[in-house]
Amino acid sequence: MRPELEKVIAETEKVIAGKRAVIEKILLALLADGHVLLDDVPGVGKTTLAMALSRALGLSCQRVQFTPDVLPSDLVGFSMPDRESGGFIYRPGALNQANLLLGDEINRASSKTQSALLEAMEERQVTVDGSTYPLQMPFLVIATQNSVGAAGTQPLPYAQMDRFLVRLSLGYPDYEAQMAMLRDRQGQNPMALVECALSRETLLSMQREVRSVTAKDAILDYITRLTLASRRHEFIEIGISPRGALFLDRMAKAHAYLAGRDYVTGSDVQAVFMDVCAHRVLLRETAGEKTVEDVLSSLLKTVETPDRHSRLIGMLKK
Repeated sequence: MRPELEKVIAETEKVIAGKRAVIEKILLALLADGHVLLDDVPGVGKTTLAMALSRALGLSCQRVQFTPDVLPSDLVGFSMPDRESGGFIYRPGALNQANLLLGDEINRASSKTQSALLEAMEERQVTVDGSTYPLQMPFLVIATQNSVGAAGTQPLPYAQMDRFLVRLSLGYPDYEAQMAMLRDRQGQNPMALVECALSRETLLSMQREVRSVTAKDAILDYITRLTLASRRHEFIEIGISPRGALFLDRMAKAHAYLAGRDYVTGSDVQAVFMDVCAHRVLLRETAGEKTVEDVLSSLLKTVETPDRHSRLIGMLKK
């Protein structure tokens, strides 16, 4: 791993201890130019992690606490009359003013406000009254939602869930991590100790390098066979979308890049498969007590890896 990225992880761990794996996955999503949904129980540090990471990455950050009264214009901005010109002037919203939008409890916003994020997440721009305004680059949404306490929440539309590159969970800290958290907060807030470890220009350069990582046809074939298998599975109602296949390719490239390679292997795809794909799959009622993770795990076991598939094709051609 590049020293700058190790430094980013070290700075973030000043605030969130014992969660290196989750921090690495968020870094992967950022390197792959994607968005992150943190889905977990309240109080485990979802918001704290996002804030610490934005500081370590040197990204400007806007935090929006989603509630039912947050309007789409709060995010995308609005036009207002200009007395001097007789026309209208644009007032930017939260999306226009940051590299990282931290959306706290996104599922507490109305469906209309949730949908206001769609264009920004997909095209890195917002359109207001027929005019389009590009967002600052890089641009990342880290949204949080609680998996318990459904009162007053609006489930995210499937189209919006599909735009998140990964869905992650922090989980509760272990004994050592919780003790470290309590000790660190006895005298001061450790957030003040987090230093910038990466410049914006370096991050943009890394994103370009990730895009240039090689994924050979054998890897693309593996991704295609996995996604097609999800659409044909007896227990799956909605399988992995074409966007999900593209995201799986991008996340696998980022995983290879973080490992110091300029090419993707089947193990890269397998390492990120669950985080990229689990929130894109809906099960049939016939699945019974099986979870999405159970079904996707079975796909990883039954769909042949690139090496095995290539050997089989070679045998059939003989």
